[in-house]
Amino acid sequence: MKKPFNQLQHKRDIIRQFTPNWFTVTMGTGVAALIIAELPFAHELLWQLGAFLWQINIALFTVFSLLYFLRWMLYPAEARQIFSHPAMSLFLGAIPMGLATILNGFLKFGTALYGDTAVQIAQWLWYADVILAVLMAWCVPFLMYSRQQHELKSMTAVWLLPIVACEVAAASGGLLLGHLEAGLHALGILLGSYVLWGISVLPAFAVLTVLMLRLALHQLPPQDMAVSSWLALGPIGTGALALLLLGAQAPHLLAALNLQALGELFQHAGIMAALILLGFGAWWLGIAVLTTLFHMKNMPFNLGWWGLTFPLGVFTLAVLNLGQQMQIHMLCHIAYGLAVILLGLWSMVAYQTVKGCYGGQLFFSPCLKAYLEKH
Repeated sequence: MKKPFNQLQHKRDIIRQFTPNWFTVTMGTGVAALIIAELPFAHELLWQLGAFLWQINIALFTVFSLLYFLRWMLYPAEARQIFSHPAMSLFLGAIPMGLATILNGFLKFGTALYGDTAVQIAQWLWYADVILAVLMAWCVPFLMYSRQQHELKSMTAVWLLPIVACEVAAASGGLLLGHLEAGLHALGILLGSYVLWGISVLPAFAVLTVLMLRLALHQLPPQDMAVSSWLALGPIGTGALALLLLGAQAPHLLAALNLQALGELFQHAGIMAALILLGFGAWWLGIAVLTTLFHMKNMPFNLGWWGLTFPLGVFTLAVLNLGQQMQIHMLCHIAYGLAVILLGLWSMVAYQTVKGCYGGQLFFSPCLKAYLEKH
């Protein structure tokens, strides 16, 4: 029987080889927990299952944060190499997005489990998430422009990760507003969330435009990056979800300032824009499925497979929210179907991750390898 971590030379290599792409596990697990609780059958049981999975996600995020902190403390010179690595640095954006799923869970599950304290915790976590998301949206692209070497041929949808975190925070702001009283504080969160949406969605669409050009000129991404095609659903689905959540809160918040008509405009415009965005997302979903099928036979498992979960999850939540707001049952049924597919994908990827983690082969830092080759 093989021992745990048998493919690592030393147990401390878990820390030395730890990279921020592990936080994609918390992104996928967090969105799966939120979606389980939305399914219409066996609601009480599935709500408890979602709450349990959310608590596991908190534990995972805590462990990953500790491991990454220890890497910076014990191997600072090696940890700094991430800033020069053209691929691994992009996964820094997964940290605030993983945190967002936790704060959303406090609003979904925590209020029933811990009372009003959960809203206070979620509020502080939201501010922390916004700070992290904005820093990633500024700093990682600046590193791409100043220290790293990139080519159009090697571009993938992973470029989206550092900037999408802001619109994830915007969607979380919409959820948070549903638990706050109308006032200047809530209004500030509403308007700030729209600003976060602009910080993220508009640059993301610029990246998607270039990505379409890259696919036309240089064909599909390689096998080990084929799953990255699903990441394009992330900014589209989250962008639509944020507009829906913020729009639903805008009328009563702006009514306090005698701007109810403006709030209703935000709500109606959000529904219309979300419908258009989800159409664009449906196109990308088709491209992602065809790309995956094209490479299916020879796709090696890696942590990038978690890209199958979070983007599809936020797209599913956006479809469900749109169906609920417009009271179109067909859209809700489509969302439930996507949710079942998502949970199946999550189960498969989670199993492979546990298996790879047990063996130790998933603990690998490309930026460390490049650093050691130079020295």
